[in-house]
Amino acid sequence: MIAALVLVTSCGSSGSDPEPGDAATRTFEADNGRVTIPADPQRIVATGYAVPVLIEAGAKLVGISTWKRGLPLMSEEDRRTYDGLAKVAGETAAETNYEAVAKANPDLIVIGVPKPALGDLDMKRLESIAPVAVIGPTVPSAWRELSHRQADAAGRAEAVEKTKAAYEKKAGELKAKYRDALAGLKFGHVGAYGDISAGTFMREFGGSWGTNIAQDVGVNYYGEVEKKGGGAADVSEHPSIEELPESLGEADAITYTVEADGKPSPEVKYVLDSKLWKNLPAVKDGLTFPFRYTEAATYESALRTLDAIDEALAPLLDR
Repeated sequence: MIAALVLVTSCGSSGSDPEPGDAATRTFEADNGRVTIPADPQRIVATGYAVPVLIEAGAKLVGISTWKRGLPLMSEEDRRTYDGLAKVAGETAAETNYEAVAKANPDLIVIGVPKPALGDLDMKRLESIAPVAVIGPTVPSAWRELSHRQADAAGRAEAVEKTKAAYEKKAGELKAKYRDALAGLKFGHVGAYGDISAGTFMREFGGSWGTNIAQDVGVNYYGEVEKKGGGAADVSEHPSIEELPESLGEADAITYTVEADGKPSPEVKYVLDSKLWKNLPAVKDGLTFPFRYTEAATYESALRTLDAIDEALAPLLDR
C-alpha cells in the first residue's frame, strides 16, 4: 500500500561503474548494495514501479509483474507491450512466481517494490537466477530519481532523459500560464486512500501523489504532517472525517483525486458527500478541482497528469 513506502538508500547513474577488467559487467549501487550487473542487459525481469519505467524506456524485458494501477496511464503502444509480456508476479511481492522468473531466463532482475515488501521475497532464490537490483520507491515525489535509476540499471537512462526534458518543458509552460491565477492561494488535497470503515480521509501535503506534479506547475500546498512515519506517511495523513474543518479549513482552494474516468473513488466521494466538506470555505467559494492521473510515476505518464491538471485548473483563469 502506498502509505507503507519508506525511505531507502538512493543513488543515480553516477554510482554505476564498469567492473574492472570485465567490459561485460558493471557495478551498480542498488538499495540492496553494490551489485554486479550486465553492462548491456538483454533479458530483464522487472517488478513493481520498475515495470512502467522500463516499458516506456524500451528496455529488453522478458517478464514483468502485473501493474494494474498504471494501466490507465499507459499509451496504446506501451499497453500492447505490457499485455504481450509474460507475467511472472502479481500486484504484490508475495505474488512472485519464482518458477516463472527462472523460465524467463533473465540476465538481470530489477525489483521496484517498497522496502517493507522485500520481506515477502525469497531474495536468495532470485539471486540464484540472475543479478538482482532492488530500486524501490520512497516518498511519492521521488519517482523522478527512481525512474532514472531503474532505467540506468537497464541501460536505458537516455530514454528517461528525453521524456524528462519534455515533461519539464510542459510543466514550465503551465507554470507561466497559471502564475497569476495561483498567486497567493493556499491549497489542500484530498487523496484516494482514506478508510471509510474507519471514518478517515486522506489529506495529502506537498510531495505526495496528488500534489507533487501540481507543485511543478506552481500550486502551493500548505501544512505538513504532524508526525512523519516514513515514505508516503511523511507527506500524507489520515484524519477522521470530523477533523475535516480543522485539516482543510485554512485552504483557499482544494484539489482532490479522481479516477481516470473523472469519477471519485468511494473513499473520496465519502468526503465530498460530507456536510463538513460543503461548509469548507474553499468549497463555498467554488475553488475545488478534481485531479486525474495522480499516480503517475514516470515522466511519460506525468505528461498526461500535467494535461489533466491544466484541464482542472482552467476555471481559475476566468476569475
